[in-house]
Amino acid sequence: MPGTGSATNEAGATELKRTYSQGGDAAHPHHGNAFTLGKHKVSMKLFSKNRERLCQRLREVALVVEQPSVVLLQGGESTTRYCTDTEPVFRQESFFHWAFGVLEPDCFGAIDVTTGKSTLFVPRLPESYAVWYGKLWTLDDFKARYAVDAVHYTDEIAEQLAAITAPQPAVLLTLKGVNSDSGKTSLEATFKGIEAFKVNNTVLHPEICECRVIKTADELEVLRYANRISSAAHREVMKKIRPGMKEYQLESEFLHHAYAQGGCRHSSYTCICGSGDNSAVLHYGHAGAPNDHVVKEGDLCLFDMGAEYYCYGSDITCTFPASGKFSPDQKIVYEAVLKANRNVIAAMKPGVGWVDMHVLAERTILEEFKKHGLLTGDVDEMVEARLGAVFMPHGLGHFMGVDVHDVGGYPAGAVRSALPGLKSLRTVRVLQPGMVITVEPGAYFIGPVLDAAFANPDHAKFLVKDVIQRFRGIGGVRIEDDVIVHQAGQPTELMTDVPRTVDEIEQFMHDARK
Repeated sequence: MPGTGSATNEAGATELKRTYSQGGDAAHPHHGNAFTLGKHKVSMKLFSKNRERLCQRLREVALVVEQPSVVLLQGGESTTRYCTDTEPVFRQESFFHWAFGVLEPDCFGAIDVTTGKSTLFVPRLPESYAVWYGKLWTLDDFKARYAVDAVHYTDEIAEQLAAITAPQPAVLLTLKGVNSDSGKTSLEATFKGIEAFKVNNTVLHPEICECRVIKTADELEVLRYANRISSAAHREVMKKIRPGMKEYQLESEFLHHAYAQGGCRHSSYTCICGSGDNSAVLHYGHAGAPNDHVVKEGDLCLFDMGAEYYCYGSDITCTFPASGKFSPDQKIVYEAVLKANRNVIAAMKPGVGWVDMHVLAERTILEEFKKHGLLTGDVDEMVEARLGAVFMPHGLGHFMGVDVHDVGGYPAGAVRSALPGLKSLRTVRVLQPGMVITVEPGAYFIGPVLDAAFANPDHAKFLVKDVIQRFRGIGGVRIEDDVIVHQAGQPTELMTDVPRTVDEIEQFMHDARK
């Protein structure tokens, strides 16, 4: 590709400048006040509604200050690959995207809590950038694109923030909080001159997280679209797979379909394409194991992949036989996990605790394994002994939205269990209408975990060793669907659309090979 040379040297990382250029509206993913890279149109009203919800919550629930207050969010920063001038594809910081929907890096956004008026701050670029990236956007262009009340340059932040609530000084509400999944702290806005303002960095984070937990109707439509695209991409993989292919070739099929047919430039996470023993590696596909094994005849394939559309994600796992036909033992494990998945979805409704759903999934798998001779003894005692974690060491599911592991799983006062399996839950909340969550029970035959269970008298007494030994080579099964919790009396909405039963999978794969 052509080098960026002096343009990069002039102002640093340049992903922002690339998206500033105007090659005509047809070349840009925004048309008017909507994002239309794929086949789903996302109106900027989605983000104005989010800002409105946040202000209302701050006014009614959390904010107790005497002075006028302004939410200040900092967007993601442009970067390069280590010391080079090569720019990775930019993906917006999630809180900033939720509130403003802005594609470009190095921006700030402010929201007057009292009036709800929004201000976007963008970097001031030298005219020389037009040589490299085309006609530069004006402030009016940004205002029209993102449907905000005002746009200024980032070098004017201090002056303009003071003007928002003048003549009274403003309290800046900045974002600082710990993500309960990663343990990392959110990006807190800072700028030259911030020391002249009173800053409150404790109020905003818990309240914006609570807003993100409950999705609006517009957000649900974007999530449904991402699920439709990902479901179709998974079906393409099931059609194309043949023994002898490399796992990464199936990953490539998924990513190509999601981008080419759905406009999903990003995936929600690194694709997990585990075949054979690799299907029991929960986060296979990492840099040291880049989906590089050959798929063999008789392998069970666990493919966990999700496309992301305009930062809204999907997270789907399909498990199926490479040959198109389950072996008897593979069928036992698969149908146990599928029954757990369906039992949970049927039981979900507002007021139900997620911990109870996790235990229901464990219990279902244990009951099925006992029925098929892998286990012996009382299932209630198995649950009490936490035997379920031997086969399902991860949590049942997680919130999903602008992040695939979305925020809000552990609000203030929520306590994470120390017990096996339960300690891996990404939320312990009671279900509410508007929540989007994954349902992903699994059963895995992981060598070290099984060895530890056989050595533990509390677990070994339930395990039928000679039968379990027969299943060790299977790997694992995970069945992951994305669902929406609706009002009481309405069924939980299953967004994922892929073949699920053994008969559906075998017939689908048979038809694809005619």
